[in-house]
Amino acid sequence: MINFKNIEYLKSGNDKQQIAYNELIELNIFKNLEIYNPILTGTIPIEIDIEESDLDIICECKNHDVFAEKLRQLYGDKKGFKLHIKTFQGLKSTIASFRAKYFKIEVFGQNILTEKQNAYRHMLIEYKLLKENGIKFKNEIIKLKKDGLKTEAAFAKLLGIKGNPYNELLKL
Repeated sequence: MINFKNIEYLKSGNDKQQIAYNELIELNIFKNLEIYNPILTGTIPIEIDIEESDLDIICECKNHDVFAEKLRQLYGDKKGFKLHIKTFQGLKSTIASFRAKYFKIEVFGQNILTEKQNAYRHMLIEYKLLKENGIKFKNEIIKLKKDGLKTEAAFAKLLGIKGNPYNELLKL
């Protein structure tokens, strides 16, 4: 099992993962946000990304105003920087996005341990399903994503899961 809590695994990954690693190191993002227990989630870590996939970093933040100001100070000068504090999945959430050299980066903070946030939980479940179902399954997921489905919806479709894919995947 990959330790997704430490981005070092990206160094020996595929080309896109290695580029992502270098970009994240160059931005010093994990060091800068260390007190927020950041974890890279999404499709790039589990190799089901498509051309437009971004780098999703989840964080644990207790004080959204302080977290938002930190993000503004660190990355407010980056191309396309946007920051919102809103309710997401019933929880106050801070979301910042910006364009770095190779990737769009989204930093997402909630007052929940990062290991318990849905993005991380989904990624672990999806990683397990990919390992259990093999390369053909993985390629079908990627194809569905290229056809416009979101990741969770692609998994639900292939697995025949009914209902809300975001909620249903968490039950696996």
